[in-house]
Amino acid sequence: MRHALPFALCGLLLASTSPTRPAEFKFPKHNITVPDGFEVELVAGPPLTDRPITADFDEQGRLYVTDSSGSNEKPEKQLELKPHRIVRLEDTDGDGKFEKSSVFADKLMFPEGCLWYDGSVYVSAPPSIWKFTDTDNDGVADQREEWFQGKTLTGCANDLHGPVLGPDGWIYWCKGAFAKQSYERPGKTPFVTRASHIFRSRPDGSGIEPVLTGGMDNPVSVAFTAGGERLMTGTFFVHPGGGQRDGIIHAIYGGVYGKEHDVLDDHKRTGDLMPIMTHHGPSASTYLIRWRSRAFGDDYQDNLFACLFNLRKVTRHVLEPDGASFRTKDTDFFVSDNPDFHPTQVIEDADGSLVVVDTGGWYKICCPTSQLWKPDVLGAIYRVRKKGAPRIADPRGLKLAWSTMKAPQLANLLDNPRPAVQDRAMHQLGKLASEATPALADALKSASVLKRLNAVWALTRIEGDSARASVRAALSDAETTVRQAAVHSVSVWRDAAAASRLLELLTTESAPLKRVAAEALGRIGDPRTVGALLDAAATPDRVLEHSLIYALTEMDNPQAVEDGIREESRSPVMRAALIALDQMDHGGLKPERVANFLVHGDSLLKQAASWIASHHPEWGGALAGFFRDQLAAQGRSEAERGELQRLLSQFGRDAAIQELLAATLREETFAKDARLCSLRAMAQSGVKETPAGWCTALLSVLSGSDVDLRRQAVTTARALPAPKQGAADLGAALLRVARDVAAAAEMRLDALAAVPGGLSAVEPDLFDFLHASLDAAKPVAIRSSASSVLARARLSAGQLTTLAESFKTVGPLEIGRLLSAFDKATDQALGLTLVDSLKQCSAASALRAETLMPHLTNFPSVVQQKADDLLASLNTDAAEQNAHVDELLAALKDGDIRRGQAIFNSEKTACSACHAIGYLGGNNGPDLTRIGQIRTERDLLEAVVYPSASFVRSYEPMVVATKAGEDYSGVVRKDAPDEVVLATGPNAEVRLARADIVEMRPGTVSIMPQGLDEQLTKQELADLIAFLRATRW
Repeated sequence: MRHALPFALCGLLLASTSPTRPAEFKFPKHNITVPDGFEVELVAGPPLTDRPITADFDEQGRLYVTDSSGSNEKPEKQLELKPHRIVRLEDTDGDGKFEKSSVFADKLMFPEGCLWYDGSVYVSAPPSIWKFTDTDNDGVADQREEWFQGKTLTGCANDLHGPVLGPDGWIYWCKGAFAKQSYERPGKTPFVTRASHIFRSRPDGSGIEPVLTGGMDNPVSVAFTAGGERLMTGTFFVHPGGGQRDGIIHAIYGGVYGKEHDVLDDHKRTGDLMPIMTHHGPSASTYLIRWRSRAFGDDYQDNLFACLFNLRKVTRHVLEPDGASFRTKDTDFFVSDNPDFHPTQVIEDADGSLVVVDTGGWYKICCPTSQLWKPDVLGAIYRVRKKGAPRIADPRGLKLAWSTMKAPQLANLLDNPRPAVQDRAMHQLGKLASEATPALADALKSASVLKRLNAVWALTRIEGDSARASVRAALSDAETTVRQAAVHSVSVWRDAAAASRLLELLTTESAPLKRVAAEALGRIGDPRTVGALLDAAATPDRVLEHSLIYALTEMDNPQAVEDGIREESRSPVMRAALIALDQMDHGGLKPERVANFLVHGDSLLKQAASWIASHHPEWGGALAGFFRDQLAAQGRSEAERGELQRLLSQFGRDAAIQELLAATLREETFAKDARLCSLRAMAQSGVKETPAGWCTALLSVLSGSDVDLRRQAVTTARALPAPKQGAADLGAALLRVARDVAAAAEMRLDALAAVPGGLSAVEPDLFDFLHASLDAAKPVAIRSSASSVLARARLSAGQLTTLAESFKTVGPLEIGRLLSAFDKATDQALGLTLVDSLKQCSAASALRAETLMPHLTNFPSVVQQKADDLLASLNTDAAEQNAHVDELLAALKDGDIRRGQAIFNSEKTACSACHAIGYLGGNNGPDLTRIGQIRTERDLLEAVVYPSASFVRSYEPMVVATKAGEDYSGVVRKDAPDEVVLATGPNAEVRLARADIVEMRPGTVSIMPQGLDEQLTKQELADLIAFLRATRW
């Protein structure tokens, strides 16, 4: 099917371009700004392509575009239906605009990447990467091959992104999500992982290997510097906070990047998580490229361009050396004022222009920034040119006689000023294999740096001794970038014959070359290089240090490491050796040896020992004596106590450490600080069953007179699972604390909440205390604890009636939890009282029909019938919700930012209990520091009123069903092999043993209650939205 693009849509729209202001270009639906001196034109849109996602050019200049159908159905449904397609766009008259479109391939799963390589289009469409080939040149792919099978498809479909072609000729792609995948490795055990990764393989699919590992949700795109350094965009490199989340990393081989997550536990590390190069905030950073052309000016060459989906812009990043890595200078380059503009890819075209792909407003899966599904808001493709830049004749070299060229002629094109010609020449030289090696060896002697550089990359694509020997010669090139590319080539091929020259580079070169030399030496695995790697580890550069330690780890030769260290070795060297011995498969590092460094006078070694010990919970018994001495020691700083507490908590599942912690509480010889430390370590231990000794020890503290110790003992008892032995005695002790009217209300409530199994009966005075604690004027922590206690307590008939009547005034945060108190009630009068109170409750709008109905099922049918109209009012569909939001939006006038800030932090809304702005607030909900940059006024309003309309990635609700027949709903805080931790509300979480879980399924209801518009006046709502819109730190 072919279409013609209407001329009116593709004309160049110009505006005044003041030298002191960005140039603005007006299009029918938005304005686009770019730096002064550039111009923008629309080159494709509907009907040629409706919702373009990613694209790539072939050698002829035809653009292959993955085009969405607009579907937001669940990924498994899209996999069944395969509603998407690839279209091929053609510029028939050479004016830079596309006039013709044809469907190259249909029936695609959701496409998330596009690469043209060697006559085929490669597209990641989870769970696989597909290869599409047109063998008969009719413009339609007649061959479909499943090039790679990831075998997993998760709820956000972020299992795969890519692929892209590296300068080394390998194909790279990203694995996201946290589903388990397994990769066969000939001669090795399978590589099994849940983490995120960059993977690479040869074009034939062989040699697959991980490049890096991460706890980020969604690694997206990989780009390469001229010398072969990898750079990657992605989301959730850190737990959201302070406006940070997404960005760009320098993707170092073997590196483990953020965020901290349980999926990283089984992967080799070299210390703390690797650093983030560039922070973008909550940008949903997507595609990344390195700019190669000089068409924009010399100062743009080798810059990066990144797409920021949420922020509606493309950013420019100037790379600057920073030790063995980079830092960037960041500026906006291409910015739209339309909230439905979402850039998903940038491409450097052969003529030196930048192509920007806007997918439009259709995408909503796991993307709350796109709050509304807008399949009618279509996308487009734009082109950015430098004004006055000379036009490049035959930019793709189509007039060259490619089919008859021999290797020497092709080698002469390696420094052609046209990047597309360079790339095609490299590709053809690679296909010539050993036949091209002599010509490439000659190219390495050229005076042209670019020719020598591209000769190295062409040789990297060729197997054989002669190609390896030529690359080894380039290790002594006069130009740093050429040497760096040569070392990367040696690394990919694990060329052992290059080891001696790599050792020279390790001792004489700059940090970037030292780093990649270390990477290559680790992959080669010659134990004779261990000493030099250790000597080079005397560096404060974290990125260089990583590559050195990882090289030692990868070699897995503990004796060589032991032989390379001495008592007088500098602390960075000893640190590197200790971490490498710990992480290598056969390191054999003993806990007694590490214990000596835990009290070392050198802070670097002490920190390394602490990091190592924290990854070995099985060492608890061997270190118990050491920890006893540390608890008994006097005069420790607050930081030292905090570190000791952290280590003790990580060893808390070991029997010897459990006994030590209990003894610390029982024995009065230990100081108060030591006893507080032990109590906190118990609380953070994550034990699945409370040891009997701990129960006895807690009783001794609870019966004491020290307020601080009693307070912490209550907190610890609440954090621990109900003990199987001593539960009655512990419950009685906690009740004595709760009855103490002189104690702080928070402490009394925590004591009640900590009673094992909940309250079997509630004394009148305690019920009055709990009931009073539900008052809306009370702090959210008080209300939350009180509602948790009442929900689990066995209340009398009169108490249930009193509680039912109080539903008229309870708040939205408490209403859902308190309903659990009525789950087993059957009395008709009580049921009618409850329903009547709910109908009068302004917070009832926080409920959804499907969550209220289960709480009423045991009441007689007359109660359920009376609730029908209430349930119907709660059961609003999407159209009604949209209409309500539109009505509210029209009524929002003149919001005041300062008043909005007060409302955000008030006990009435309790927003700050779950959401942080800057460094203040809770973490059960998404960080809102920069929410004003990525959400429109309507988006924010809908999120406040209907929080279950869309979920922010990593904050999706999950329902966990247990063998006991109970369902728990919350946000997953920990998803480990042995347990799952759910955040269920402000200051509330539940810890569930994996063995007790029957099912985990995505939830449909946010832990944030809806209906906040019913709790606020129209003015207060306007003020709150104005404040959120202003948060753009």
